[in-house]
Amino acid sequence: VGTTGESPSLTKDEKKKIFELCVKMCKPKGVKVIAGTGTNVTESSIENTVAAKALGVDAALVVVPYYNKPSQAGMFEHFKAVAEKGGLPVVLYNIPGRCGVQLTAETIAKLRKACPNIVAVKESTGNLDMATEIASLCDIQILSGDDSLTLPIIAVGGSGVISVLSNFAPERVGEIVNPALKGDFTTARKAHLRHFKMMRTLFTEPNPQPCKSAMHMLGMIENHVRLPMVPASQETADKVKAVMTELELIPEGNKRAKH
Repeated sequence: VGTTGESPSLTKDEKKKIFELCVKMCKPKGVKVIAGTGTNVTESSIENTVAAKALGVDAALVVVPYYNKPSQAGMFEHFKAVAEKGGLPVVLYNIPGRCGVQLTAETIAKLRKACPNIVAVKESTGNLDMATEIASLCDIQILSGDDSLTLPIIAVGGSGVISVLSNFAPERVGEIVNPALKGDFTTARKAHLRHFKMMRTLFTEPNPQPCKSAMHMLGMIENHVRLPMVPASQETADKVKAVMTELELIPEGNKRAKH
């Protein structure tokens, strides 16, 4: 329940059902579940994290408080409270483009030192220097929040990606991440360059509009998003389809490969 899952448009009951379903589907396969529990209210973020733990999730993705625009001191206290009272390992979600404020590398390092269960950061600033600075200051795991930056972030010490593309092509993301984590950057670079256009096309319009259009073409979901989001335009859907076809992501004879 993050950006691609339209978390701002979900009710508490809907989030609970999603967490329960993910735990039910993933636990038997040994797959960890990270639940999006963060809000711009500290107490609500704690309550959501406690509730997620009770449902069996493994970690909490906690976004920087949006709209409030807190100071670095305020964000430190917010994340510290969630980490101490929520009862789960915490993944910080640093995405200033959606929140209006950014955690600094210094604050992330300070949080990592103060709270051992703050274990990772989803780095979505779009700034490679930020990932490098975080890695130079502390041992927190860095997860790319942008598919197109996964390879360079791994190159400076990142651990992987929380991906948009993987919603419908997880094996393609694996073609980049798995070799890179083993140090085979030649193989990873080839896969990265091959899929770069697809990664960028998924952000032609606000996420998750293009992604859900792609998933609809594959018969995975209906082409529906909740207001104030709207389905991807025909122009964007055509672009998505063209790149998917080029990458052989649409099976031959797929009748739903349309807007």
